[in-house]
Amino acid sequence: MSKLYIVPTPIGNLEDMTFRAIRILKEVDLILAEDTRTSGKLLKHFEIGTHMYSHHMHNEHKTVENLISRLKAGENIALISDAGTPAISDPGFLLTRACVENGVEVECLPGATAFVPALVNSGLPNDKFIFEGFLPDKKGKQTRYLALAEETRTMILYVSPHKLLKTLAEFITYFGEDRPICVCRELSKLHEENVRGTVREVLTHFEKIAPRGEIVVVVGGKSITKEPKKSKFSPEE
Repeated sequence: MSKLYIVPTPIGNLEDMTFRAIRILKEVDLILAEDTRTSGKLLKHFEIGTHMYSHHMHNEHKTVENLISRLKAGENIALISDAGTPAISDPGFLLTRACVENGVEVECLPGATAFVPALVNSGLPNDKFIFEGFLPDKKGKQTRYLALAEETRTMILYVSPHKLLKTLAEFITYFGEDRPICVCRELSKLHEENVRGTVREVLTHFEKIAPRGEIVVVVGGKSITKEPKKSKFSPEE
């Protein structure tokens, strides 16, 4: 029976690619890549010659039906994104849902994703947490913030570097300046950095040092603010 494989790829360090992921990408009939230029470098590094097809947020609605037909015809297909696990703030959900609805087997390999190491690195409670991904740019943003302000679990968000300062300022407005957070930057890469402290302290840090690279922000839940406000600010590289 044919199968759709969801294959995580490294978020930075190529050594995080698994042996199994390499084998699957070599064995399938087709690889769906978010950006074939980016994925082409990865495949070349691991000597994977499988044909690639572009599958991204701008065309996935149009390509799903054809891909389901190919899977039903007996092809095995692997889906990868530019970095990390597909469908986590990346394309993948629509095709996976279509496979489930059409009785096509789906297998997701375990592997790299940015939010798990960020959560563990943060030092904030990780027994219960929520993953928010990217917040809305405009519509619905205030409503989402008002809901998150009452959230007691640790929150994980993806933030682009050019929006980090504005986002931290919004945290002060909705969460208060003493809410504990950790900004994780360039995870698994050479210049990995984890900046921990209150929102105010972390904002001050990045006002002096411009944020760069891929960023994950971990925010303590509302209950955390009830503890004594003793700062443990620690920029770490």
